[in-house]
Amino acid sequence: MHLTLIKPNMGVLAGGNRYKDTGRMEPLQLGVLAGMTPRNIEVSLFDDRCEDIPYEARTDLVAITVETFTARRAYEIAAEYRQREVPVVLGGFHPTLCPQEARAHADSIVTGDAEAAWPEVLDDAAAGCLKPCYQARATDPQVGGTVPRRELFREKGYLPITLVQFGRGCHHGCDYCAVGAYSKRQHTHRPVGDVIDEIRAQNRKFIFFVDDNIVADRDAAKELFRALIPLKIKWVSQGTIDMVEDSQLMTLMRRSGCLGHVIGFETLDPRNLAASGKPNRLDLVSGYDEQIKALKSYGLQTWAAFTLGYDCDTVESLRGILDFSLRHKFTFSAYNVLMPYPGTPFYERMKREDRLLYDGQWWLHPQYRVNHASFVPALMSPEALTATAFDIRKRWNGPLSLAKRFLDVRTNLRSVRSAALFWSYNSLFRSETFRKQNMSLGYTP
Repeated sequence: MHLTLIKPNMGVLAGGNRYKDTGRMEPLQLGVLAGMTPRNIEVSLFDDRCEDIPYEARTDLVAITVETFTARRAYEIAAEYRQREVPVVLGGFHPTLCPQEARAHADSIVTGDAEAAWPEVLDDAAAGCLKPCYQARATDPQVGGTVPRRELFREKGYLPITLVQFGRGCHHGCDYCAVGAYSKRQHTHRPVGDVIDEIRAQNRKFIFFVDDNIVADRDAAKELFRALIPLKIKWVSQGTIDMVEDSQLMTLMRRSGCLGHVIGFETLDPRNLAASGKPNRLDLVSGYDEQIKALKSYGLQTWAAFTLGYDCDTVESLRGILDFSLRHKFTFSAYNVLMPYPGTPFYERMKREDRLLYDGQWWLHPQYRVNHASFVPALMSPEALTATAFDIRKRWNGPLSLAKRFLDVRTNLRSVRSAALFWSYNSLFRSETFRKQNMSLGYTP
């Protein structure tokens, strides 16, 4: 039996060329499934973001991981294989949140964490009797100590950073978040020993922990950080701003080689936080100033993530977020238009209030463009939200902003490594900001 694993692309650039992701990272989820696959099954991995898919090559089963932004392209790929009478199974976030939609484009779908259902899927495929749907139970990541088959990632031009997962899911219930909807507010984590063994088994010293919130379980995080100290690696991840309240956690984090985190600040308006369910503690006078000061005292570089378009947002208040970010000289920052992901409370509220655009399915609509508003904001037009968000990203990535932000002795000038990280990844993110604007999803008109 031959298995083909596929990571879909997003779509086509505004100029008509297919998008090639210059900042692509390893498709860890596919490497894990390959690691769970018995060695008597031949496995190929194709990344649509950087290579052509050889549809005519012999294969007995195609498995495609699907995110909402790649759903349209994933369905196109599935159609090509099904036309050739090759069975296709779809899994990931989007089929879990939109099972009926995904089911129409595949022979089978997997909802939930695929690790729990993967052996059954392979057995049924080998016997020629795939079920229409496999509802995988919630499970710890890489249960049983599965090691990703990283040899499948070679020579595909991925960034020189190894992806590793410790925990999965998030126990917060932010109304806009697909992670919370997918995980049903549950958080699980792997045994620390399994994680350490996996890191030792590969030869890179720069790790990205892909956890949705690596400090969701603080006791488990401390155990992990203690075990990382002897490895002398450098790593980044995603965390919540309230982690600075635990000095022991932060000290261990820094000693273990942490360089920084993606942190969801989201908004500077406490009304927006309350409405969305985001548990950030925002001071009404100083904003996040004290927490940011604490982060910098540990020398951590911060990728500040903001979402734009909440019901209390105006064009002026959004520009205030940029001023706030520039003042704090964040190493990186993302300014994403708020997206109504299917299956989230935010999506359902927009639907009830008749505020969804693109027929309520922006991810499939041929007229939707990346980084555009897909709903009607409360205090501005969709066009104003789209234009303001792009202007903020453009100014954030401008030469003057880059120069001023670099001059932070507590973070970006703390070491040669930190300085190199600032310039290498800011250059990459700046390029991607302009390339992805106005992209269409999928390859077909």
